[in-house]
Amino acid sequence: MDSDEALDAALAVPTETLTDAVRQLTGDVAVLGASGKMGPTLVRLLLAADRMAGTHRAVYAVARFGNAAVAASLERLGATVIQADLVDPDQVTGLPAAANIIYMVGQKFGTTGDPPRTWALNTAVPALVAHRYRTSRIVVFSTGNVYPLWSVTSAGPAETDPTDPIGDYAQSALAREMVFRHYAARSATRLAILRLNYAIEPRYGVLRDLADKIVADIPIDLTTGFVNVIWQADANAIAIQALAQCGVPPLVLNLTGRPAVSVRDLATRLGRRLGKTPVFEGAEAATALLSDAKAVERLLGAPPTSVEMMIDAVAGWVLKGGRSLGKPTHFDERSGTF
Repeated sequence: MDSDEALDAALAVPTETLTDAVRQLTGDVAVLGASGKMGPTLVRLLLAADRMAGTHRAVYAVARFGNAAVAASLERLGATVIQADLVDPDQVTGLPAAANIIYMVGQKFGTTGDPPRTWALNTAVPALVAHRYRTSRIVVFSTGNVYPLWSVTSAGPAETDPTDPIGDYAQSALAREMVFRHYAARSATRLAILRLNYAIEPRYGVLRDLADKIVADIPIDLTTGFVNVIWQADANAIAIQALAQCGVPPLVLNLTGRPAVSVRDLATRLGRRLGKTPVFEGAEAATALLSDAKAVERLLGAPPTSVEMMIDAVAGWVLKGGRSLGKPTHFDERSGTF
């Protein structure tokens, strides 16, 4: 993985399990919000699995596509690229029919500077999409931020545990779930909600955040001392497989790896590979943002990429001078400010 193209290709290699799932899936797929951090590689992975399955379905990649190069690359790979602003009801109405929807639209960073836009993107757009695709299967990306901070001596909250979001982003993310659930109940829409935290790849994520601080000798705050992580390709594969699991009432899954891992341990292991000794400050608090991922493992299997493999991939990328997306996760944020 010595270039962005090579990395993107590596993140889009389907397993036999995913290929079989795509082969059994009926209908076209629209990925809404296909230009974010995860969207482009999810579309690539879906296209690759579709080719291997021999199903030749239409894959629509829908987003505003501020970066024209992303749109062009997906088009070259076989996606039908649709540039659309989903805040506009007319543009949502004009989207093509598709039996399967993967919904990745949302705003997290920038919430503090513009809360109204965050609430609009995270609640108004879901209402438009839920109505437009009320007869489709819809997989909705949500976030583990809908849970409160949880004891680090536990596995974290399960899907049946109470939510208690902190701050505008987390509250509007829970509202997004509720809007989809409301419209799904009205129209018997088959729905799955995936509460993700935290996706990892070499250009962003918790491990990249830690690696950048280690290289720059910036102290790592240990207050949030444990995190759940999942390799981005594994998270994307589960999202695609979840299309077949959509139901009435909705399926809700925590999308992450388990168990939670120590931030101190992650940084120490990264430091060894980077030839640097991490600088720490503070001490581990009794709580952290955690998620219990046993349910997704029972249903779709454990994510195949180990934490050790993630550490190797991120450290190798950083040592080669691989670029960052410049979008820190702020996984250590405890007051809900993004």
